[in-house]
Amino acid sequence: MTTSKTSESSAAAPLLDLQALVVAVRRRRRLWYAMALLGLLVGAAVAVLLPPPPTAVTKILVVHREDQPNDTGTLIRTDVELLGTTRIAAEALRSLKSPENPEDFMRDYRGTGLTNNLLQITVTGDSDTDAVARAKALADAFVADHVRRMQDAAKAEAKALLDQRDRMRDELAQVNEAIGDRSPESDPKASASIESLFARRAELNSRIADFDQRAAEARTGTPKVVAGTLIVDAPRAVRHSLPKAAGTNAAIGLVLGLFLGLALAAVGTVVADRPVLRRDIAANLGASVVTELRRASLRSGRLWRRRRTRAARERLTTTLARIVRGSAEPVSLLELGCARSTSVIALDLGRTLAAEQPVVIIDGLPGPQLVTSRRRPGDPDVVSGDRAAAVPHQGLRLGVGSVAPGTAWTDLQYLGTRTVLVVRAGHGSAAWLHTVARQLADQHIPVIGVVLIDPDPRDRTDGTLWDGLHTALRGRSERLPRHNGTERPSWAVRVPDNDQEAR
Repeated sequence: MTTSKTSESSAAAPLLDLQALVVAVRRRRRLWYAMALLGLLVGAAVAVLLPPPPTAVTKILVVHREDQPNDTGTLIRTDVELLGTTRIAAEALRSLKSPENPEDFMRDYRGTGLTNNLLQITVTGDSDTDAVARAKALADAFVADHVRRMQDAAKAEAKALLDQRDRMRDELAQVNEAIGDRSPESDPKASASIESLFARRAELNSRIADFDQRAAEARTGTPKVVAGTLIVDAPRAVRHSLPKAAGTNAAIGLVLGLFLGLALAAVGTVVADRPVLRRDIAANLGASVVTELRRASLRSGRLWRRRRTRAARERLTTTLARIVRGSAEPVSLLELGCARSTSVIALDLGRTLAAEQPVVIIDGLPGPQLVTSRRRPGDPDVVSGDRAAAVPHQGLRLGVGSVAPGTAWTDLQYLGTRTVLVVRAGHGSAAWLHTVARQLADQHIPVIGVVLIDPDPRDRTDGTLWDGLHTALRGRSERLPRHNGTERPSWAVRVPDNDQEAR
């Protein structure tokens, strides 16, 4: 039955619990707060320590012979690519009388097509004056190169048209020579061939006139290109505002740092697989959450929180005292990730129980914080774990230990044969919580309940295991009744008699 229930719950469980992921990421807000702050500081530091070099910009109006209203920007993109050639760079350096390599100079400027006919050039230099001079030389070189290319193209087109016109004229001369003084009326027998020659002469005259017109149009278009291509925005230095740059970089760094922090928190949460919700912790430990306490409540905190802190600790102490009084066997508090909190809870619980009968607290924590803690008049006695065997059995015994990695599991039964786990949310992995539940079950130490330390304040899940009797109290039926502190732990195995076996 247990195996089938486990397999069914495993099959129904989602691969990624978004609620648990959001809660775990929110609990790691210190990480992404720190990453966001680091990004903000780095962005501001980059603006201060690495200021942009002196920069100048200029704008050029570029006119093309092939301009069309529906142009998608192909021509201006071609101009941008031509600007980034060694020919333009070398021409600009020649006008500046600079020995710099054109390939190196090309890294210091870039062109941007703002519209189909507007080109912006951005140039960096050693100073504002140098950047402006470079921008002017580069703009002049580009304009001169563009005009020269347009003129060369117009001349080549006009020459091709005139050459074609001259060939037509040569052919027209041959046709005129063939016609001579003849006419269709003078030679009726050859009237058909003469008429074809006249038609050919008319066609040649028309084509010659067309080529003349096209050549004239080609030559006429060049002055428009030359006059229209010019620098419309004179080179000027770009003024940089340090506060504005620092603010912009800081904002960018803040956003990037926050995003990186959230990503790291999410990835770390998925990889670590540390349960933070009540339902997940209860399911992994096989015991219900009986009460909880925020970690900040263990300190006095601010003035307006002291009353709420005191009330929360009193409720927790009352709940645990009721559990200890109602137990017929010694009870222990076993911590996982909250040794200091557990020691404070144990002292509060011991003081409450000491008002009714003698109480001895057995300190099995790895650190000396419980043994060396400040004592008040009437506080219970605290002995170390190695002296637990010498403690008299009269009165109540309250053991305090740890189930952190490295725990000596076989020694936990000397702290108490029943236990309350004090677990900090998000501290132990799911695998380790399973290990704790399995080891306690193997030692026949049932878990009465779980005290959850530092739960998520927005957690609305239920930490009660309604079907957890077979896991939380495994081994309970194998224990003989005894009174807390009246006798040492003794184990008894139930052996069914023959009549029960027969039945």
